[in-house]
Amino acid sequence: MLARLLLVRHGEVLNPDHVVYADLPGFGLSNRGRAQAEETAEHLATSGAAVVVSSPLLRAVQTAAPIADRLGVDVETDERLVEWRLSNRWAGVVWEDVDRVFPGELSAYLDRPHALPFSPEPIQAAAARVIAVVDDLGRRHPGETAVVVGHQDPTQAARLLLRGLDIATLHSDKPDHGTVVDLAAGSPWVESGRWDPPSAASPFPPVGAERPNDA
Repeated sequence: MLARLLLVRHGEVLNPDHVVYADLPGFGLSNRGRAQAEETAEHLATSGAAVVVSSPLLRAVQTAAPIADRLGVDVETDERLVEWRLSNRWAGVVWEDVDRVFPGELSAYLDRPHALPFSPEPIQAAAARVIAVVDDLGRRHPGETAVVVGHQDPTQAARLLLRGLDIATLHSDKPDHGTVVDLAAGSPWVESGRWDPPSAASPFPPVGAERPNDA
């Protein structure tokens, strides 16, 4: 088992058109997101982490890269850390149009994320695949510290289940862009801290302010 787990949400994404980007190609970090990634890397530089594992999606890899660089390790990617597959259902739709295109679904997501019959993947399954990565890291790096860079909902869901908390509280105290959640191994795991980068956070849904030619 790992001794310490540092869960990181990717930085803010360049998304001036407010699209639900899900696992669509592209959608890298905004200027603010890059600043958040650098701030997070600075924060984790003395963590002693032995490994940095990231979702393969661009925004996560771009967040993980400066962290790994400061720690002197390579970024590993793992498909199990991708975004909650609920978002694939809405992929390409403008956030402001989700309720029109999929009536009632956004409200249901906000009200009862643990029970969404229309979702192609239950949030419990998204949490389980993140936790499987954590378990594998524990076997490879027993007694060490790992950084896992991923997406808001799967990261939050895994955080709750590792701590023995109710996944129905998914939207309570969710990690912001670049947030680090510090967990100590145990049964359940114990949250020893949360750190947020100084760069201002963006509201939900998260969108970058710049146009693409300003990136």
